[in-house]
Parts: sequence; C-alpha cells; structure tokens
Amino acid sequence: MSNKILVTYASRAGSTAEVAEAIGKTLAENGTLVDVLPMNEVTDLSLYQAVVAGSAIRGSKWLPEAMQFIQTHRAELAQKRFAEFTVCITLAMSNSDQYRSAVAKWVAPVREQVKPLSEGLFAGMLDFSKLPFNWDTLMLRLTVALGIFPRGDRRDWNAIRIWAESLKPIL
Repeated sequence: MSNKILVTYASRAGSTAEVAEAIGKTLAENGTLVDVLPMNEVTDLSLYQAVVAGSAIRGSKWLPEAMQFIQTHRAELAQKRFAEFTVCITLAMSNSDQYRSAVAKWVAPVREQVKPLSEGLFAGMLDFSKLPFNWDTLMLRLTVALGIFPRGDRRDWNAIRIWAESLKPIL
C-alpha cells in the first residue's frame, strides 16, 4: 500500500466528476499522490491508503453503480480511511437546511455498508442538455418549470474546497 488517495465517483452528466476532480486537486496540493477515477474503472484498492467516494443522487439515492462499488469493496473500505460525498441539486433549493437532512437520509445505505470519517453534501448542477430525453428528465423539466427545482450550476466550489481541506488531516 502506498501513500496514495483514491477519489472515485459515479456521475451521470459530469457534475459529480468535476466535484471529484476539485477534491482531488485540493488533496494533492500538499504533495499527496491522488488518483481521481470513475468507480467503474476501479478494480484494486490495495494501492491506496484512503478512499474518497462520491455519487450523484437520482431517485433519492446514490447511483446504482456507486452502491455496487460500495458493496463490492465494503470489506476493504472498512479497513481504510474512508470519506464520502454526495452531489444533489436538491441542496440548491431554498430552505436547503430542511433538504440537507433529507439528502443525508438518502445516503444512509452507504453509511450502513461503510462508516465514513467525513461526509460532504454539495449542491449540484442541472443542465438538461447533458441529460437523456426520457420520462424522468421530462418530469424534472416540469418541476423546474413549476419553480420546485433550481436550474443551472449551483455548486459551491469554496465549500467543496473547504471540505476537501478538512480531509487532509484525517486521510
């Protein structure tokens, strides 16, 4: 095992991937070796001293491939320093504190598999040009039109950087 940290993610439209890249960049600022990879490209965790895993939210839960990653590597993740982050447009809604607790509950299945040392919850980005045209996207468009969900890039890069900084002493 090396001093390397893995930042791994599951993303549908690229927003979570960009958050993972920002986290990796922040962690690497002090010279730490960091790999940032999509979860479906990770096969061996033995190379890493710590893992930071993140997913977008769809249907009030982590993406299926993210949950599969956690389940597949559960035993090994339990032996490593582990943190998780979640990216969700719901966190950009007004009264975000109310929604923050709901999103935290949506991540409970991750915590049931592996106990994280830290959790980051971040607002995401809603860009319809990057989403497939299907029933779910149509319903999402309707909620935006009704003013329920916000549109656009709502990621708070400063909050993401601060959270990643807070990981340095614990990973």
